[in-house]
Amino acid sequence: MRMGNATYDTIEKVPTLVPVFPLSGALLLPRAHLPLNVFEPRYLKMVDDALGGDRVIGMVQPRFGEGYNADDERPALCDVGALGRIISFQETGDGRYLIQLGGVCRFRILEEEMGDLPYRRCRISADSFGSDLANISGEENVDRDALIRAFENYLDANDLEADWKSVRSASNEALVNTLAMMSPYGPAEKQALLEAPDLASRAATLVAITEMELARQTGDEPILN
Repeated sequence: MRMGNATYDTIEKVPTLVPVFPLSGALLLPRAHLPLNVFEPRYLKMVDDALGGDRVIGMVQPRFGEGYNADDERPALCDVGALGRIISFQETGDGRYLIQLGGVCRFRILEEEMGDLPYRRCRISADSFGSDLANISGEENVDRDALIRAFENYLDANDLEADWKSVRSASNEALVNTLAMMSPYGPAEKQALLEAPDLASRAATLVAITEMELARQTGDEPILN
């Protein structure tokens, strides 16, 4: 897999100590792009250091559910995140960075590295996610019709519109990952989409989540395949 000017064709090319950006509700997936508006001093420092190094940042959600405290300065982290490479950045002139991360692969956090830096760093392993680096993504196993049908039903129920020309021309992988990342669901749903074992499973998970949300909105029982 190539992301920006770097090639990640084996697990050995994936860094094992990376800065992490804990952000609830954020989802980055392999070969997808995530724009970020960076303004906190600790994360500005993180971006500066990343740009001076291998340009990678780990996106990970703070742990959620029972016992989660949104005001915790150093919350516990989910076990699985996604590694992104900075493929573009812009200084705004008012102290912010606008950056875009390109998704490389998922990873599992092994331990957090303590130190004097203002941002957090973790030792990670991508050993369980080597398939993320493959050019073959299993697109042929995606139930594209079910995904588009669920997407269309959600838009109709919420009086929203879509660029259907772009939807119909997108590859299965681009369609699944873009819809997953743009979906308005909460941290638990986003983590389930991240941890889905393959593209077809991610698509099926997204369809199921969408059907359950539609059922919640209408009061009907969801139809689960």
